[in-house]
Amino acid sequence: MDDGTNDYLQAGTPAFRRARISLFVAGFSTFATLYCVQPLMPEFARDFAVSPAQSSLALSLSTGFLAVSMLVAGAVSDGIGRKPVMMASLLASGLLGIVAGLAPDWHWLLLVRALEGVALSGLPAVAMAYVAEEVDPRAAGVTMGLYIGGTALGGMSGRVLTALVADVSSWRAAVVTVGVLGLVAAGWLAAGLPASRRFVRRAAGRRELMEAWRRHLADPGLLGLFAMGFLTMGAFVTVYNYAGFRLAEAPFDLRPAVVGTIFLVYLAGVVGSPWFGGLAGRLGQGRVLPAAVGLTLAGVALMLPPWLPTMTAGLALFTFAFFGAHSIASGWIGQRAKVARGQASAMYLFCYYMGSTVAGTAGGLFWSGFGWPGVAGFVAVLLGAALLVARPLGRMAPPR
Repeated sequence: MDDGTNDYLQAGTPAFRRARISLFVAGFSTFATLYCVQPLMPEFARDFAVSPAQSSLALSLSTGFLAVSMLVAGAVSDGIGRKPVMMASLLASGLLGIVAGLAPDWHWLLLVRALEGVALSGLPAVAMAYVAEEVDPRAAGVTMGLYIGGTALGGMSGRVLTALVADVSSWRAAVVTVGVLGLVAAGWLAAGLPASRRFVRRAAGRRELMEAWRRHLADPGLLGLFAMGFLTMGAFVTVYNYAGFRLAEAPFDLRPAVVGTIFLVYLAGVVGSPWFGGLAGRLGQGRVLPAAVGLTLAGVALMLPPWLPTMTAGLALFTFAFFGAHSIASGWIGQRAKVARGQASAMYLFCYYMGSTVAGTAGGLFWSGFGWPGVAGFVAVLLGAALLVARPLGRMAPPR
């Protein structure tokens, strides 16, 4: 409990360094587990005789169940604490990842992936609340940026690793490998993350939950940030869902392992998250957020020509700017919400992952009907709407 003293985790201390590394590892594992199936979608389409849009359910079901479950996970963490919920999340998701590799048919695989979404829900929203509560506000932006960078590196590594393992073995071996890494991350978090010192236990009953939702939904700034999460994540997952299909077809005709290496552009997100977080700390979120969204649109334009260098450059720019926008918006949530921060973070991420679920699957219809230009046009509409949302948000940003 906060007794009025300055007991934040201070930059430069051993506890602060352990917290940053632990959160980085946790974000890495969570997003490696969540997105490891993305480069495997063409494999699923062939092995299980399903369409590209149906193959995207291996990811969309996980993100959909993740989105809904986070609303409960946030409330649970408000009642029992942040670290226990994050540890249980990593442990359960790692075990389910191993089970996913043993699924006997398509419907069993979808069931396990849905359960993984539930298991993973205990980390993203709770990590955001932990940073907002425990880390010195002067270092919170960079810390959140490092956590988001871990999610970027995890998303990249999960995609690249599964593509490489699937190319030399099978998609089953690839998914099991990522599950084992999840168990390792659970042990790291248990040993390395400092226990909460500023956490204040709150009732997690239905009445308190509904009151927290009511208060957050009445805040126009939080509503704008929720919309930003839905639109930008919807655009991001749509691009990555169908980039693999595009690169596997003419004129690229790339093998799965080569397609997997394209996801190394995720390193741009690892750099972009803390960089944009620091820039927003100096110039203000309201000025930097629209610029980040504008750069994602530029990346989409670069990906239009059927030429591998521009496709790769556009994907790198798009990824760099997306993780910057997400870093700013997610960090802003903890500053904007004065109470029930776990629930505010959970509501943001509910919208974020519902964007992934809805747009990621809808993008398959644009791919089937219009090819890559249809996907790019759909994504441009989502990002154009995000720019419209960013303008009023800028006027609500705290002064610098």
